[in-house]
Amino acid sequence: MTKNIQVWLLVTIMLTTVSSARAQQPAKGPRIGFLYAVSPSSVSDRVEAFRQGLRDLGYVEGKNIVIEWRYAEGKLDRLPVLAAELVRLKVDVIVTGGTSTRPAKEATSTIPIVMSNDSDPVGSGFVASLARPGGNITGLSTLAPEISGKRLELLKEIVPKLSRVAVFGISTRPGNAQALRETELAAEAFGVQLQYLDVLGPKDIGTAFRAASKGRADVLLVLASPVFLVQRTLIADLAIKSRLPAIYDRREFVDDGGLMSYGTNLADLSRRAATYVDKILKGAKPADLPVEQPTKFELVINLKAAKQIGLTMPPNVLVRADRVIR
Repeated sequence: MTKNIQVWLLVTIMLTTVSSARAQQPAKGPRIGFLYAVSPSSVSDRVEAFRQGLRDLGYVEGKNIVIEWRYAEGKLDRLPVLAAELVRLKVDVIVTGGTSTRPAKEATSTIPIVMSNDSDPVGSGFVASLARPGGNITGLSTLAPEISGKRLELLKEIVPKLSRVAVFGISTRPGNAQALRETELAAEAFGVQLQYLDVLGPKDIGTAFRAASKGRADVLLVLASPVFLVQRTLIADLAIKSRLPAIYDRREFVDDGGLMSYGTNLADLSRRAATYVDKILKGAKPADLPVEQPTKFELVINLKAAKQIGLTMPPNVLVRADRVIR
């Protein structure tokens, strides 16, 4: 009897050990690298949209797919290191957002790269053309020439006597030159003058606002940049203090106190990026997958900010807003 009990205990321990070991094994399946220049909180809606896109295609993180998340937290010099980490992990595909595409490209020429959003993939040298990428990079572009004209149109609607527009940009950012050219063309059409102010880093933001004030700017237009996104609260606060009606490229600025944003629905692009991942995991080559352009745009307005600068938002603008913060 004692011998039987000992055998039974030994078998029980062995089964428990095996079961525990299996439970601790990492999830099997394809491995995706996710590389972004900003913090997780800055892109939480896009991260969830990407996850949802994967779920819609049958991929569940931790069960049949593994995602290696890497965020530079606004420190752009960390991106090459993080990209190299993903390459060493031998991920099956790397998903990038804007500024993180170049470090990923420099880290590998063989691992497929899916851009969830890039302002100018052809001009940046990431793809040969939108229709035929030709390399290991494909995905989605935020390139939409009509956006600059629409932003100026909105500024002119809320400030009818608009004549001078301060434009914040970063000359070293890929896509900045093209965005500025498009804005200049729109300015000519609307008969307004642009004052371009190059903001290379956070320390230049205050200087740029002083220059805009000295140049008697009526409004402010902020071009896309991860530096601006990280510093969005500061920029929104200074715009309010300067009593400058400002328009931004994405809703996060408005959520953190900015007046108005009009731009590509980046969450939609992130969701669509999952379809590229799925196609690549099923054998498609990035070189053969055309780069898609945005199809959804959103206008967000902050009435609290409008009140702070003494601005009455025209009803015809409010009625077109996708979201209004009151």
